[in-house]
Amino acid sequence: MLHNNNNQKEEETSLSPVQKKKKNWVRELREWTVSFAIAIVVALLVQNYAFAQTEVHNVSMQSTLFEGNRLIEDKLSYRFGAPSRGDIVIINGPESELRLIKRIIGVAGDEIDMADGRVKVNGQFIDEPYAKGQTFPRGLELPYTVPEGTVFVMGDNRENSQDSRDLGPIALSSVEGRAIFRLWPLNKFGSLN
Repeated sequence: MLHNNNNQKEEETSLSPVQKKKKNWVRELREWTVSFAIAIVVALLVQNYAFAQTEVHNVSMQSTLFEGNRLIEDKLSYRFGAPSRGDIVIINGPESELRLIKRIIGVAGDEIDMADGRVKVNGQFIDEPYAKGQTFPRGLELPYTVPEGTVFVMGDNRENSQDSRDLGPIALSSVEGRAIFRLWPLNKFGSLN
């Protein structure tokens, strides 16, 4: 091992200043290329498996989220724990051709009912200060029990939202992540409740 290092040192000392400069430049370029490649791989892994930036493209979550809002999506939480009522989630699965953003109203085993334009979960009206408009079943047979391995979602803009009332329950495997933070617009910058 020492013999090889000595040969390398002898080789470097026999190089002209121009050759040494070229060799150093090549080594530095190689180091930068490797560092850049590692940074890209790490960024892609974070984007695909941990956190992502997403944009709202519809009106179904008004008055909480508006078209053009930019959000941070947490893709890790549901790998370690189950979704909860009230979470705002991104849905990407066979239930819809579109990628959706909705609020979880019910989890597996919950009984969903609607009366007087409001939502009942397990026999109790729920407090929904975020809801815009009245909530009607739109053909959903009530009361409805959320099946195992699924969640029941609705948009906050109740009269203008395609959600579980139309699509049925959403499989947990279709829940891509949870919207946790608003980046844009700046006057609404902050965490989502």
